[in-house]
Amino acid sequence: MLKGTLEGIVLTLLETRPAYGYEITAHLREQGFTDIAEGTVYALLVRIEQRGFVDVEKVPSEKGPPRKVYSLNAAGRDQLAEFWRTWDLLAGRIDRLRTARTDSTARTDSTDRER
Repeated sequence: MLKGTLEGIVLTLLETRPAYGYEITAHLREQGFTDIAEGTVYALLVRIEQRGFVDVEKVPSEKGPPRKVYSLNAAGRDQLAEFWRTWDLLAGRIDRLRTARTDSTARTDSTDRER
């Protein structure tokens, strides 16, 4: 399930401020996404760059080659808004399913006790 939402999560992080790959991975881990591999984040960054959702600036690094710093652009903000619309729709439907399941379970338990 995380695979389907990781793009929206990363775009949300970039909405706050520009960041480079390792910085994004570290922030995700701080937020509890400890199972995400750096390679997964870098592959995602390549995809969102190719799709035109971010602007990229190379900045000098104290250690090694320049870093690619990603910042959300207008297309990325539009994509992020679409992500949240979809998320809200999906979350609402899942909540309804959970509520219906809970209600159904409660009715079944009540019927069983009456017997």
